Amino acid sequence: MTATVNSQASRAMTIPPASPADAAAHFAARLALYTDVSDVAAALADGTVDFTLVDTRGDAAWQQAHIDGAVHIPSAELAAADLDPSRPVVVHCWGPGCDGAAKAALALALRGFRVKEMVGGIEYWIREGFPVRTPGGVRADRPDPLTAPTDPAVGCAC
Repeated sequence: MTATVNSQASRAMTIPPASPADAAAHFAARLALYTDVSDVAAALADGTVDFTLVDTRGDAAWQQAHIDGAVHIPSAELAAADLDPSRPVVVHCWGPGCDGAAKAALALALRGFRVKEMVGGIEYWIREGFPVRTPGGVRADRPDPLTAPTDPAVGCAC
């Protein structure tokens, strides 16, 4: 695939879109590598958890807040992690400004695991109003109106 430049086009279309076949291949590959917090939350809520959710943050971060149902394996311990190799793994770290989950996903993939990264990490989990376990118990904040629907009756519908 080579990109051409169209100087007469809008800024959004200066580089024309990929062919439908290239776009389909790209987005299929992207969805094979990433999942989002809403889909993980839905699986945990309805019991269709067909993956192992791994939180790769350090001990202090885990104690501060973590997702019930996640397994805590700090990045430094991934090489020796005892995970079921037949079960897909979803990894997360702090958030989109952190490459910890990508590094963990790479480490697990190199060990032969099928792995996805949870886009947004625990930051977007919390920002979307999903519950976390803290030293004071389970808590869920109101969704951030700039990142998620604030009315429970109105979903993203994606």
